[in-house]
Amino acid sequence: MAFLLSRPSLERLPRFALTASDFASLPSAADFRQTLLSKLDCAQQRIYIAALYLEQDEAGQEILAAIFAAKQRNPALDVRILVDWHRAQRGRIGESNASCNAAWYRKEASLHAVEVPIYGVPTQTRELFGVLHLKGFIIDDLVIYSGASLNNVYLHKQDKYRFDRYHLIQNMALADCMASFMLQHICNDEAVFRLDKPVPATRSIRKEIRAFRGRLEQAHYHLPRQQVSQQGMGVTPIVGLGKGNALNRLILQLIAHAQHRLVICTPYFNFPMAVLRAINRALRRGVEVTIIVGDKTANDFFIPESEPFKLIGALPYLYEMNLRRFAKRRQAQIENGKLNLCLWKDGDNSYHLKGMWCDTQHILLTGNNMNPRAFRLDLENALLIHDPEQQLQAQSHAEQQHILQHTTRIHHYRQLESVRSYPLKVRTILTRLSRVRIDRMLNLML
Repeated sequence: MAFLLSRPSLERLPRFALTASDFASLPSAADFRQTLLSKLDCAQQRIYIAALYLEQDEAGQEILAAIFAAKQRNPALDVRILVDWHRAQRGRIGESNASCNAAWYRKEASLHAVEVPIYGVPTQTRELFGVLHLKGFIIDDLVIYSGASLNNVYLHKQDKYRFDRYHLIQNMALADCMASFMLQHICNDEAVFRLDKPVPATRSIRKEIRAFRGRLEQAHYHLPRQQVSQQGMGVTPIVGLGKGNALNRLILQLIAHAQHRLVICTPYFNFPMAVLRAINRALRRGVEVTIIVGDKTANDFFIPESEPFKLIGALPYLYEMNLRRFAKRRQAQIENGKLNLCLWKDGDNSYHLKGMWCDTQHILLTGNNMNPRAFRLDLENALLIHDPEQQLQAQSHAEQQHILQHTTRIHHYRQLESVRSYPLKVRTILTRLSRVRIDRMLNLML
């Protein structure tokens, strides 16, 4: 982004003007699902959706059915759904690819007289090395922003939910900006194919995918000069892909900007080294830092001991190892109240929150996990809310308190389990990984 390359102060970043009444938070996944369905039912001009995946389950079927119904009511409705190319063409981890989401999209397309284009976006030639992690649900002039994907657990369709953040921003300029980016930089690219139709094999378009990634690394949201200001309440959209991108720099700039209080949410405790250093500097400046992270049992990769173990089930323990190591080195700051480590746990539900609050003037909404993968491999975006007059302070406080109600503050690093207390299979895997130092590579990729 041109205006981020010169690193102007946060207060001077170009922004679309907002009023407090334009911005709202939703408290739960169930509210998110109900609101999304309600807005889809009222869509008049466009529906643009970007998510990691749209799953073939009850909630996914409900969302796709609502979109088809909206298109049938209004054939002129501009509809575009963006999902990750690789994720859509495989089953869930440990499951067969036979009934992948892409096959479901094609089946649904054959059952309807109207078209709902679903684009598979390949940000890398293999899923391991990068996915579409762009977020945003644009319905007419409303932007619904959440890190959630679309399935039963993210939408709390059944008994369990995956907790995220959910925000509504009524702003035509922002909606136009985000929709234009999807259309100009993604939907019309030669590497992007519609998954609701037959598609080529990935190996046959590797050259196109690599070129597409190069273009995405240079892409940014366009904020027309006549529509932006550099003062007052507003919202700045940011997109980033690759090492040192504009979004990465903004995250580090926010942490460096904090003077009094910084709150960070992340589902996977695996900060890049640059973020860890920025947090350390903030603590030395006397900033009160709160990090809200999911308990290992609230991680979406966690596998109870009563179920068959899979290698992926070791990840939550690896993240807890990172957290324990972090807490041990900063025990003095935990004790003096300058560092608050809060573990979220609510029954069998899982935790997927991302984002930051910087003092009382900036709110970062993002799907970025603030881990090495997000900083290097995935296509990410965010919305930075500027609130210089603190008009959203009450709403931000209410959201934070709602998040914190299911958390436990860590008073001593020994409250976190050590490797010695982990299940035998997990302990064996982590010990072997540490011996060959593969754990560091896993931290970078996962």
